[in-house]
Amino acid sequence: MSQQTDEPAATAQASSAPTAAAPQPRRLDALRRRLPHSTFGRHALIVVVALVAVVLVLELTSPFRNSQFATMSYYAIAAAGLTVLTGLNGQISLGHGALMAVGAYTTGLLLGDDGTGLPLLLVMLVAAVVTAVVGAVVGAAAARLHGPYLAGATLALAVAVPGLAIYFDHTLGGEQGLPVASPDVPDWFSDAVYFLSANETPTAKYLAYLGWGTLLLVLLLLANLMAGRTGRVWRAVRDDEVAAELAGIRLGRVRVLAFVVSAVCAGLAGSVLGIVVRLAAPSGFTIVLSLGLLTAVVVGGLGSLVGALLGSALLVFLPPAVTNIGIGAGLDGTQAAQLAPFVYGVVLVLVILLAPSGAVGVVKQIWNRSRTNRREPSTRRTG
Repeated sequence: MSQQTDEPAATAQASSAPTAAAPQPRRLDALRRRLPHSTFGRHALIVVVALVAVVLVLELTSPFRNSQFATMSYYAIAAAGLTVLTGLNGQISLGHGALMAVGAYTTGLLLGDDGTGLPLLLVMLVAAVVTAVVGAVVGAAAARLHGPYLAGATLALAVAVPGLAIYFDHTLGGEQGLPVASPDVPDWFSDAVYFLSANETPTAKYLAYLGWGTLLLVLLLLANLMAGRTGRVWRAVRDDEVAAELAGIRLGRVRVLAFVVSAVCAGLAGSVLGIVVRLAAPSGFTIVLSLGLLTAVVVGGLGSLVGALLGSALLVFLPPAVTNIGIGAGLDGTQAAQLAPFVYGVVLVLVILLAPSGAVGVVKQIWNRSRTNRREPSTRRTG
C-alpha cells in the first residue's frame, strides 16, 4: 500500500516541477512581445535607454569626469568604425589615427579661430564627408592587399598624414597645431538641461553631451547596418573570400564600402576630438593612437560594438587609475606615468592568451553556461 501511495505522489511532484519553472519563460516571452518587432525599433529603444543613462551619469559626475567621458566618446566612435572594418570585414588597419586627423583638421579649418565659421553640425558633417573621400581612395588602393601588406599600407598612411601638417605649416599650423574653436553652449540646450536636472551646463559637460550624442547616433546606424544584408556580406567576405566570390559578391567593392564606413566614423571621431581638445596637432595623431584604437577593439571583442565601448573605456580610465595606484605605492609622477602603458600592455597580452574573443566573448560564454546549467535541472526532472 505504501508503494502504491508513493508512486502517485512522486508522479505529481515530477509533473509539477516543469510548471513551477514555467512562469519565468512566460515572463520573458511576454517581455519580448512588448519589444518592437523591427530591428531598427529594437536598436532605437536601446539607444533611448542609453541616452537616459548618459544624462544621469553626466549630471551626477564632476567636470573632470565629464571631460573623461568626452574623451571616451571620440575613442569609442573611432573604435566602432574600426570594429566594422577589422571585426566584420577582416581588414587590419593601422591608419585610423590619420583618418581622425583628417576630420580634426577639417573641423579646425571650417570653424575658424573664433568659432564664427560654419554651424557646428554642418562642420562635423563636412568633416565626415571629406574623411569618407580619403577613405574611399585608401580603400580602393588597399582592396587588393591582405594581412600584413594591408597593415603596412595603412601604417604608411598613419606616418605620412601627420607629416603633411608640418609641410603645409602656413595652413595647418605646423608642429604647433591648428587651433580649433570651442563652440558656445546653445541657450536652448542649457535651458533644457536646467529644466531636467536644475544644473548649469558648463562647456565640459556640453562637449560630453555632444560627443555621446554623436556616438549613440553612430552606434544606432552601425548596429542596423551590421544586422542587415550589408553586415552579412561583410561577414561572408571575412570568413571565406573564395566562397563569397563564388556566391557573386564583389570583394573589392565590399572592402571599399567597409573602409568608407569606417573612415566616416574616424572623421566624426576626429571632429569631436578637435572640438574637445581645441587643437589639431601632428603629435596627437601618431601611430600610438592607431595602435590604441586597435588594442581597444581587440580587448573589448572583435566584431562587437559593445566591445568597442568597453575597450574605449579601458583606454581612457585605466591609465589614470594605474598612475594613481603607482603614486600611492611610492613612485614619483614620471614612474607612475610610465607604469600605465606597461599595465595596459599586460592586459592586452592576457586577453589575447586567455580570452581571444575579448571581454564581450567572455561575458557571452558565462551567460551561455549559466543558461545551460539552468536548463539541465528542468531536463532531469522531465526525464
